[in-house]
Amino acid sequence: MNFIGRGTASILTTYLLWGILPVFWKSIAKVPALEILSHRMLWFLLFLLVLLVWQKKWKWLSVAKENPKTLLPSLCCSVLLGINWYTFIWAVNSGFIVESSLGYFINPLVTILLGMLFLKEQLRPGQWLAMGISLGGIFHLTFNYGSFPWIAMILAFTFAFYALLRKTTKIGGLEGLSVEASVLFIPSLVYLVFLEQEGLATFGHVTYRTDFLLMATGIVTAVPLLFFSYGAKRVSMTMMGMLQYITPTMHFLLGVFLYKESLTLTRLIGFLAIWTALIVYSAEGYFWANKIRKQKAM
Repeated sequence: MNFIGRGTASILTTYLLWGILPVFWKSIAKVPALEILSHRMLWFLLFLLVLLVWQKKWKWLSVAKENPKTLLPSLCCSVLLGINWYTFIWAVNSGFIVESSLGYFINPLVTILLGMLFLKEQLRPGQWLAMGISLGGIFHLTFNYGSFPWIAMILAFTFAFYALLRKTTKIGGLEGLSVEASVLFIPSLVYLVFLEQEGLATFGHVTYRTDFLLMATGIVTAVPLLFFSYGAKRVSMTMMGMLQYITPTMHFLLGVFLYKESLTLTRLIGFLAIWTALIVYSAEGYFWANKIRKQKAM
């Protein structure tokens, strides 16, 4: 920990924990994805409420009461988060881990695109090159593989829009997550009650192990986010950018080697194009950050 710094260790832990999430979702693959998501929202909110009580972070409630519009970005974030989480859980348990990993490889490039469109950020030549290579890979996967990588694109765009809206909210990280979880809590609870009444619920009707794992969805969601919240304040964006590819790389390796998902040459070529774009993007960002640092030191 001391060798690499606590901040870097926290971010590294976050991405490693996110990287093994497919194994966790696979352990409850017999439970429908929507039911898993509902339990995730239920137990996640309960976990967050405990943290809010412990840290006494309630000031945002008075701000929201005076100006309810401050909650609007968080409300939109909750919808995007729900779509992203449901798609990922469904993809993992339906045998599409490799394609879902592509979504998180593409995500940084989509984030750049949204920054250009909505925040009027200017792209540097290296970023334009990375975007072009990435689009080439996506077109290759679409026309040569035979189907549009819709799972990857949903994951990439929902998370990118989530990050964009997160930049506009005035509510802190833990508090914002609580608002987002609260919005989805009511429909999740209603759905779980409906399943129970119809005799379709899993919780309490299968095994104690399954019940425990469904309850643990809140913990496996919250713990990485807490590590991320701690580390994000202590490491540079460059370091975070370099480490973020650990998660989709682990997903890709799990999909190919542990769960034996198909990896044809056509699909591999598309992935190689995306990886090349990420190398260009990361290298350009690294050299640009060094250039700015040297200019400030002069």
